[in-house]
Amino acid sequence: MVRRQRDGMDDSSRAEAARRLGDLYPAVYLALHRRDGKRRPLTASARAVLQHLTLTGPLGVGALARHLGRAQSVVSEMVAHLERDGLLERQRDPADARRALVWLSEEGVARLDDERQVLSPELTRRAMARMPARDVAALLRGLGALVAAAAARPSSQDRPPQRRRRS
Repeated sequence: MVRRQRDGMDDSSRAEAARRLGDLYPAVYLALHRRDGKRRPLTASARAVLQHLTLTGPLGVGALARHLGRAQSVVSEMVAHLERDGLLERQRDPADARRALVWLSEEGVARLDDERQVLSPELTRRAMARMPARDVAALLRGLGALVAAAAARPSSQDRPPQRRRRS
């Protein structure tokens, strides 16, 4: 039995669309991936600190150590290193002026953003400049919808049917 969705697309059409996306994805990556050689890459621990702070906001070193599950002395050393590199800065805690909070500097935000970029912004911009505006909008809308659908909780329709146990 062919299952048609509300939009009229059946399972085999969706399977074909998924296959086509799988074929196109490597071509997109090869055409648009970064070739500029990222600056000296962040270490995994430095990236973890910066990413964690983007999720939590400014934290004291002790709280950051607890969040990361690391010794305070280790995190303190990591913070000092990232501060020397200009990626973190300390600011006074508005709730307690005796405490300092650790937060990303403007350079830290830019560096983390740069680390996240897989595609070359320049190559992507040039390719999109050759596309009609409606196609650019449709591409972004479609990719956004794909990411949202992938992140959504599976419905009972998405799960394979359960087999009945014989007793």
